[in-house]
Amino acid sequence: MAAPLLALHGIGKDYARAAKRSGHVRLLFELLRGEPPKDRYCALDDVSFTLQRGQSLGVIGENGAGKSTLLKIIAGVIPPTRGTLAVNGKIGALLELGSGFHPEYTGLENIRLAGSLAGLNEREILAKRDEIIDFADIGEHIHQPIKTYSSGMVVRLGFAVATAVKPEILITDEVLAVGDESFQKKCIAWQEQYLIEGGTLLLCSHSMYHVQKLCHHALWMQRGKVERYGTASDVTTEYLVYHEEKTAAERRRHPHYLASPTATYAVERLEVSGSRGEDEHGLRRHRMGDPLTITGELLSPDGRSPTVSIGIARIDGTAVYGIASDADHYHPVRSGPNRHAFQLEFPELALLPGKYSVRVQALDPNGTRSSEVQEREFFVEGATRELGFCRLDHEWGADIQVGANA
Repeated sequence: MAAPLLALHGIGKDYARAAKRSGHVRLLFELLRGEPPKDRYCALDDVSFTLQRGQSLGVIGENGAGKSTLLKIIAGVIPPTRGTLAVNGKIGALLELGSGFHPEYTGLENIRLAGSLAGLNEREILAKRDEIIDFADIGEHIHQPIKTYSSGMVVRLGFAVATAVKPEILITDEVLAVGDESFQKKCIAWQEQYLIEGGTLLLCSHSMYHVQKLCHHALWMQRGKVERYGTASDVTTEYLVYHEEKTAAERRRHPHYLASPTATYAVERLEVSGSRGEDEHGLRRHRMGDPLTITGELLSPDGRSPTVSIGIARIDGTAVYGIASDADHYHPVRSGPNRHAFQLEFPELALLPGKYSVRVQALDPNGTRSSEVQEREFFVEGATRELGFCRLDHEWGADIQVGANA
């Protein structure tokens, strides 16, 4: 197997901490003596993973979890305090807003500067300049200094340069968070094509929709450590469950503090219907193998047809299945002013007996704005000796060729 493009083992990063003037003096003496600072803050600790050519990894976590520090180490902006890092490809990084651009230079001058830093010669930069300008689509502002740009315009130009250079590893840190929706859609389409052509993507984002759409795997950072690493669908589901539980706890402590805004995408109605009705506790019950239908209505403040994301999880939070309507090119049906209805049917419920929950979320068509998750629990009945979460069609072999010495 070929060596990975990126390999991290035991990466850690410490920062010196000196809150008082006496602490600054002590820190200075420690540095002069070549000693590590005694008062340190651990921003990263024991981070390990590999990234093969053509793979995509989403880095998720709350603010302050260490995501940006990790990406800066990988990009070579800052060194790690401990651990080993091996990079076997050319990296292109879109990290802090405007990093790599000179604020006094115009957009055109910064294209030339960024191209040179990426290893392009004058002829290559000139050949790609029109392509970059067209992708950025910032009009006459291309002739103005970068310091006059809005945050969205800086991102447009930075991403446009990355599209022209096409590094072997592209690192993006929340670059889609400040762009408008049409540009976000263009960026997502470019990244999808980049991956199809064999590119390798390291994406840091608070949008679980984008991580699920673009990434094979995900890395959840929590307090500087790896909380979970695995497939994008599994890790993002666990991360969303974590936030649901956190939000629910906050609501119990402050019932009026987290009131849901009305002018946003939302799940207004959610129903789960099945074959056995409700029990005395109001819990929907279904027979294994019978149909299961999920229906609901979504609020769309701007009238566009939303994307609906539906997941099924075991009651302990373990993800079982998930699908978004855009993956099947399904559009919820307009049911009224700013209202859209949806229906998803499982003709033969393959879940094994147990308690489950359906989790539904409404998103805008580009997946940039999302609602809170609505949830309905249900119970699957049945008698079986099978193990796991779902029934898989199978057949035992009868016609087996047995060897002479068997």
